[in-house]
Amino acid sequence: MWSAATSIVPVLDAKVFKAYDIRGIYPEDLDEAGAYAIGRAYVEEFEPRTIAVGRDMRLSSPSMADAVMRGATEAGADVIDLGLVGTEMVYYAVGELDLEGGVMVTASHNPKEYTGMKIVRRGALPVGGDSGLPEIRTRAMSVADRPRGQSLGHVRKEDIWPRWVDAVLSFIDADAVKPLRVVIDAANGMAGVMLPPVLERLPIVAVPYFFEPDGTFPNHEPNPLLPENREFIVGEVTSESADLGVAFDGDADRCFFVDDAGEFVPGDFVTALLAEAILEKEPGAKILYDVRASWAVPETVEQAGGTALVNRVGHAFFKHRMREEGAAFGGEVSGHYYFRDFSQADSGVIPFLLMLELVSKRGRKLSEILATYRERFFITGELNTPVTDVALKLQELKERFGAEGNVSHLDGLSVDAKDWHMNVRPSNTEPLLRLNLEALSPDLMERKRDEVLDVIRK
Repeated sequence: MWSAATSIVPVLDAKVFKAYDIRGIYPEDLDEAGAYAIGRAYVEEFEPRTIAVGRDMRLSSPSMADAVMRGATEAGADVIDLGLVGTEMVYYAVGELDLEGGVMVTASHNPKEYTGMKIVRRGALPVGGDSGLPEIRTRAMSVADRPRGQSLGHVRKEDIWPRWVDAVLSFIDADAVKPLRVVIDAANGMAGVMLPPVLERLPIVAVPYFFEPDGTFPNHEPNPLLPENREFIVGEVTSESADLGVAFDGDADRCFFVDDAGEFVPGDFVTALLAEAILEKEPGAKILYDVRASWAVPETVEQAGGTALVNRVGHAFFKHRMREEGAAFGGEVSGHYYFRDFSQADSGVIPFLLMLELVSKRGRKLSEILATYRERFFITGELNTPVTDVALKLQELKERFGAEGNVSHLDGLSVDAKDWHMNVRPSNTEPLLRLNLEALSPDLMERKRDEVLDVIRK
């Protein structure tokens, strides 16, 4: 077990503090002493009485989580040790147990050499770049041997699993799910631990792959957004003649779908389908979608009788807006799906369950359900380009394309024309622009994409 005395000088590079979380290479950028400093700084900054701490399956996570808990208790907080759990289970525990905060030790979808943390406050509200993470960084990187002056907190273990399983299954009518054949790629991440107690209560025929949690990721990296990491599941869906496939990222707070024809399903199309499913259960609900999304999302929401609300990209912005609006559901193109009745937090398992229920109830192949979108909406996906002057490029794009439609600066630059639209956003961490563009014909999509990229890249 790691102790504060193990390393007097923490390894804690300032660059590990990102816009929404903490991520860096272990132990070069962040080690156990650094994790101890972060745990202690978090408690000193926000003064929570009780927090939850969970960890993923990375090789460094047990010692890193232990260090976080030591830092938190030495700063005076009590800690509920959730053990090996998915990120959404920490969010759920914070809400369910009415805790004042939580820390998940995970590097999400990053390669095996990474470590990191996702930090939340009461209500599972994220601690990010504009909500306390810089203050934690400042405290954690100051002199390690600060005077304490408070009594030590205690650590106790809590089994959140039975309540979490009941909670995610409450989003669907399990009796409505048919014995679909479903290929599941857990990527040796947390989905392989989380799904078995859920699957045993469903009638589906699961074809599981890489369910053994293994922080070395021996089969492929746990990032399904990269096409090379989807090759396996695409092949298995077609060879198994499956009804659909689902792939999870490392900490299982995101899931990605492949239809029965082996076609990847973009996150905005998933958002549209899940929104429709939510609106069947809660007519008239408010639904959030991000500025990058396909027109399929607001159109589907409005046709289903809901209210579609466009939002800035990022889980902090989604979670705050969902609280403000009382929105039932929010979806991001990146595969983050948020649920009001799940502490407004994102889950990877709930979308999986809703998709099973939707396909079962429709009685049609997923590819047939998606055909309505694929035949009308043609999207580029996210195209990233390094630039030397972000502000200058955004201004050039506005001058070149602004007259073609309505202009918005909600998040970067958005232009909405009659038959095409785009969003161009700067990266939070590096000098590059991210383009997402959609048109109502493939030819127009390709032409406008090339025109916009020509301005960005010249």
